[in-house]
Amino acid sequence: MDQSVAIQETLAEGEYCIIYKVCCVRETADRAASWDLCVTAQNEVARNMLSPDGELYILGSDVTVQLDTAELSLLFQLPFGSHTRIFLQEVARACPGFDSATPDPEFLWLSRYRCTRPEPEPPTPLCWNSPPGTAPRFARIGGGASDFDDSRSDKGDLLMDRSSCAQDTPDSLLTRQNKSKCEITDMVRSSTIMVSDKAHILSMQKFGLRDTIVKSRLVQKEEDYTYIQNFRFFVGTYNVNGQSPKEGLRPWLSHGIPAPDVYCVGFQELDLSKEAFFFHDTPKEEEWFKAVSEGLHPDAKYAKVKLIRLVGIMLLLYVKQEHAAHISEVEAETVGTGIMGRMGNKGGVAIRFQFHNTSICVVNSHLAAHTEEYERRNQDYKDICSRMQFCQIDPGLPPLTISKHDVILWLGDLNYRIEELDVETVKNLIEEKDFQTLYAYDQLKTQMATKAVFEGFIEGELTFQPTYKYDTGSDDWDTSEKCRAPAWCDRVLWKGKNITQLSYQSHMGLKTSDHKPVSSVFDIGVRVVNEEHYRKTLEEIVRSLDKMENASIPSVSLSKREFCFQNVKYMQLQVQSFTIHNGQVPCQFEFINKPDEKSYCKQWLNANPSRGFLLPDSAVEIELELFVNKTTATKLNSGEDKIEDILVLHLDRGKDYFLSVSGNYLPSCFGSPIHTLCYMREPILDLPLETIRELTLMPLQTEDDGVQLENPLGIPKELWMMVDYLYQNAIQQEDLFQQPGLRSEFEHIRDCLDTGMIESLSASNHSIAEALLLFLESLPEPVICYSTYHNCLECSGNYTASKKVISTLPTFHQNVFNYLMAFLRELLKKSAKNHLDENILASVFGSLLLRNPAGHQKPDMAEKKKAQEFIHLFLCNSP
Repeated sequence: MDQSVAIQETLAEGEYCIIYKVCCVRETADRAASWDLCVTAQNEVARNMLSPDGELYILGSDVTVQLDTAELSLLFQLPFGSHTRIFLQEVARACPGFDSATPDPEFLWLSRYRCTRPEPEPPTPLCWNSPPGTAPRFARIGGGASDFDDSRSDKGDLLMDRSSCAQDTPDSLLTRQNKSKCEITDMVRSSTIMVSDKAHILSMQKFGLRDTIVKSRLVQKEEDYTYIQNFRFFVGTYNVNGQSPKEGLRPWLSHGIPAPDVYCVGFQELDLSKEAFFFHDTPKEEEWFKAVSEGLHPDAKYAKVKLIRLVGIMLLLYVKQEHAAHISEVEAETVGTGIMGRMGNKGGVAIRFQFHNTSICVVNSHLAAHTEEYERRNQDYKDICSRMQFCQIDPGLPPLTISKHDVILWLGDLNYRIEELDVETVKNLIEEKDFQTLYAYDQLKTQMATKAVFEGFIEGELTFQPTYKYDTGSDDWDTSEKCRAPAWCDRVLWKGKNITQLSYQSHMGLKTSDHKPVSSVFDIGVRVVNEEHYRKTLEEIVRSLDKMENASIPSVSLSKREFCFQNVKYMQLQVQSFTIHNGQVPCQFEFINKPDEKSYCKQWLNANPSRGFLLPDSAVEIELELFVNKTTATKLNSGEDKIEDILVLHLDRGKDYFLSVSGNYLPSCFGSPIHTLCYMREPILDLPLETIRELTLMPLQTEDDGVQLENPLGIPKELWMMVDYLYQNAIQQEDLFQQPGLRSEFEHIRDCLDTGMIESLSASNHSIAEALLLFLESLPEPVICYSTYHNCLECSGNYTASKKVISTLPTFHQNVFNYLMAFLRELLKKSAKNHLDENILASVFGSLLLRNPAGHQKPDMAEKKKAQEFIHLFLCNSP
């Protein structure tokens, strides 16, 4: 029996248009005919709403639906007029042909009109990976702020860099909270894509070329429908030297200023304990978070948008509650720049977001220490800029970098010092308040003047005395044995338009740390949308597109199609570029996979950008980046892979273009197996390629099968060169294996090892130490072979059993392990000078010598601790 129901809406038709979606329950051979049978509507427009995807969208105030064949769901409630026309146009274009695999159009631009039903508040805070549609918590914190973001800082692997969203897998996402979308309040979630958000009304990939053109045209015409409105931003930075809060923060955060609209608060050295450094959580995060929340301006209510932390570097973002609906696209990322470019004792964290129609990125960084290390600070800055990448809403779009934002606020302990002046001269100039003379010797000023760092950034005048280094609990300069010279370590810089700095000062009243906190208050002009002008602009664009001939075939010209990369070296980037010039038809381009291949290019190659959109008569430069690392080096050494590839550049609705890539790779000891290097008595670059190929492909167990090649070495000579250098020069070096080296020095070290020119080996101790770690990381089979990994974990508390496992390793691997342990024990004998201990060395070397078998998921915290305990046994016990 047919059952039907009539839906009567009481709203006046002249005020609102009710939009329903009718979902077919019973499949029929002819879906369109099915709709004619089951749906009637008094409003004639309903008859025109059958979309090509087989679904039916009904506009009207009196609708009857047959319940045994269809379900009715209320989607939107919006004003009549242009909204209705746009909705009809979107439905008509969204799906050019019915495809059962194609998701329904989402009409994200209508999110503000979506009808929602209240959902019960969950009993516990939601995780970042809560099921879609689950309502997040909205809670009051600290009496003056609301919690937008239930996700906390990264748990677990805090030291490792997680900046590349392109490499995420479902498994790895489970260990990377900061990679996922943050858990925020309903206000922020509902405005993730807003009408006012730079034409993101049609940003979803499935809307196709036409809507990409709409989006681009809206960006071009942004000034037609937006106006500038100033908002007050507070930016603060504080190196807390591992201390817990001992005093209120209102003198820093809110004293003597009107209530800011936005707070950006950064900390460094939140926790200096070894537990925090080696992948563990810290209670200091909650302590300082609470202190900040309680110190916000008492005249306003604030909501926390995001908290992000990397070891001791933490950044907090708050907004006034009334601005919450205009915050969207919140993403946070971290980049570690410590040893091996990953450790998080130095590096940066960042939060990017959309405020009305302006994109903003806030970066908090802690750069390398020590007066003479300004080049390493420069390198840290460049690494943060190049590796900090934010995923976009559309996963098909390339990630955003820091520079791709309208406004950039950079704060932190940048660690640039005052040079060429002795300590007493510096203190005298401070006493005289002659900051202008002192500033002339500031390293950051000097480096910015040469455009070595922070090019295009601005810093306000320094009218306050240096913020480092004080005796903790006082305003007295450092009286320790090192008696460090005062310096402006703590800084705030900015980049962008419509930014006015209102204040830039230190806060001497806070004495918790050996640093003083710094604050800067800005008026920042943000683009706000005039909704009426926006609608008119959008309608004009849609009308103009209706006149275009969509049948036109796009065509482009390429400035170059053949690329030859010569003498490619391990971990040394080479870049070549070409330009795509577009013709008279808008087009989308993308590098596509070749048949039976999982990626558009080989692992050592990358195109940036790999896809994009071009308006008529426009052009874009594409960079081809070639970089060989531990993942790709071994097969290039063995000849199993070559610097050869073909890229296919595809035009949507157009033809394909083919680009050829060729070159030669210089074999390196980095990425070579241990037993292979032991059989290479000559430097690897002095050997014929065929010999290198044969030795690299030689099975690991050959040495134990009675097959004896020509007089092998006991350990790789390259390993001996680095360890011997450190033993001769760095056995008392402070912070060895904890501070990174210089990139240029690594390249010199690599060349010396590969050419055997030991007499030319000259670099800083930290660079040699980092090269040693990189060498161990690059081994295709780790020192402790994959096959013994689980046995090692099982006996990590038993030294006798652990020695027995090591005795089962192939001879060369045993030799290397014993040699390294002997060297590390020698370092520990000088711990009074180098400040190393068994825990530090076990943590650093545990993850390199004892690696999870290839193809397995990353080890969890328990496995990491067992690996450290295994190495710890050999550091504390002599053979």
